[in-house]
Amino acid sequence: MNRLFVVDKPIFISSNRYMNVIKRKYGAKKVGFSGTLDPFATGCLIVATGQYTRLFQYLKKTPKSYRATLWLGAESASLDIENITRIVETAKVDETKLWEILASLEGELKYLPPKYSAKKIGGERAYDVMRRGGDIELRKVRSEIYELKLLHYRHPFITFEATVSEGTYIRSLGEMIAEVLGVPGTLSSLRRLHEGKFQIGKEEALDPLEYLAPPKNRYFGDPQWLELGKKLQPRFFENQKEGLYVVETDDFFSILEFKEGEIKYRLNRMPKFMKESKE
Repeated sequence: MNRLFVVDKPIFISSNRYMNVIKRKYGAKKVGFSGTLDPFATGCLIVATGQYTRLFQYLKKTPKSYRATLWLGAESASLDIENITRIVETAKVDETKLWEILASLEGELKYLPPKYSAKKIGGERAYDVMRRGGDIELRKVRSEIYELKLLHYRHPFITFEATVSEGTYIRSLGEMIAEVLGVPGTLSSLRRLHEGKFQIGKEEALDPLEYLAPPKNRYFGDPQWLELGKKLQPRFFENQKEGLYVVETDDFFSILEFKEGEIKYRLNRMPKFMKESKE
């Protein structure tokens, strides 16, 4: 079964473990997901089964939006409620100042990701090293913060919504807000609302052709050459510029790369979307 869809990941389960639930639910042997959500986080998680698990790197998944609550005065090594070590009293903040802080963080940011993250260091996930008592040094990452808006503030909890580029760490964003205020802070909740056009729904099967990032290109040659994976010439395509393209036939689609006058198959003979019966 080849299926692309969105699940609403529940709280306090890792994205990997939740795939076992999905496997059983859909009777699928091969299941994958894109964009890890921390165990305490909930919301939009893109899932695929079968051959569609090969599509993740070609999907358009930005911008992403999150709703988060920052707990002022709470300290946690992982910057979330799973590892709180101390809670201190903090003074109330003027809401106008909060709006100013959020506005100051919009744009391109360069910052350190959380040490409890899925980033690989020497072949190991950073959180695995930290959980066994080790320590790591992380390099700064860059993110684009398109919009930050305050939803409500009831001391000591600040709830905000962030629209960001792929790979942004919202826990680090919460930490930066707390640092500007001069107090400790950690996220008490985090929910991913959407990734690009991917929205939380009823786990409906989606047509991948509507969510792929590469543009479509028309092929005027013999369809059998494409079906058999033979060497193709740019002159048989409507668009001959360098780049990645999606090419359709009646029965399947392929992702091709045009580079230096040659065409390489990135993915070939991907089965087309078949609408599921409601019966």
